[in-house]
Amino acid sequence: MDLNYIREFVVLANTCNYMEAAEQLFISQSALSRHIKNLEEELGVSLFDRSTRSVTLNAFGMLFLPYARQMAALHHEYATALGNALNAEHGNIRIGSIPMMSHYGITDVMVRFRKENPRFTLDVIEGDSNQLTKMLRSNQCSLAFIRECDDLDNEFNKVRFTTDNLGAFLPKSHPLAREKVLHLDQLKGEPLILLGKDTFMYSLCMQSCKNAGFVPNVVFTGYRAENIVDLVCKGMGIALLTKKPTRPLMNDDLVVLDIEPRIVTPISLAYSKTHPLDVGSKHFLELVRTFVK
Repeated sequence: MDLNYIREFVVLANTCNYMEAAEQLFISQSALSRHIKNLEEELGVSLFDRSTRSVTLNAFGMLFLPYARQMAALHHEYATALGNALNAEHGNIRIGSIPMMSHYGITDVMVRFRKENPRFTLDVIEGDSNQLTKMLRSNQCSLAFIRECDDLDNEFNKVRFTTDNLGAFLPKSHPLAREKVLHLDQLKGEPLILLGKDTFMYSLCMQSCKNAGFVPNVVFTGYRAENIVDLVCKGMGIALLTKKPTRPLMNDDLVVLDIEPRIVTPISLAYSKTHPLDVGSKHFLELVRTFVK
């Protein structure tokens, strides 16, 4: 059984799209389709339900997937170990990332990479997604963990890593704090506190409010989540923030409500479609794929 075909199966299972999977794997769609069919023939079962635009795992595919992920991870580990033993590889990898890396599991990837690839060093630049996409365009970094948006769909290759949701942060004394969930249009006229105007999250919040039918009443913008949460607790307004990085800031004076409809912010590892990756960056990219759930 070809382990490369198994790795390709895992990527296709994650994306459910031949074009996207082929781009991530640096192969043609026809080659990917042929490899998947060869794997299915060897297993004696079909793994996907196919349509003209996408594929979905069938019962056999869902059964095979966890074992395939384990085999792909082992394949990555031994290939890395063998490559490092045969080649005195070394170098520096410049990686961009949104802040609060530990809350998204990004630091776990970096620790694992250094253990497996001690000859490589990591130069990590933290910044907002808008800043990081500019750095990717100018080849100032080879990889970057960014928040996805529709505008970037065709510009970069991306490997989905994790997701987060936008939440409404209210002082406990606010009348809306008694709600189970908050519909965005309920914030019409409310004083809002957002991240800085040049950030991706500011643009996302502004556009989401406009989609809900109103122009938000923004009374404060800033760059430190702890300051924003403190202002909320002191009654200045309601904040719209992502939930995972703000969990350590929760206190008895604060209420966080889910927003309906949900506003999801996927976090992906992005890289250029035009600038080739160096050996170290390719190793890092392959490792990230083994972390994807």
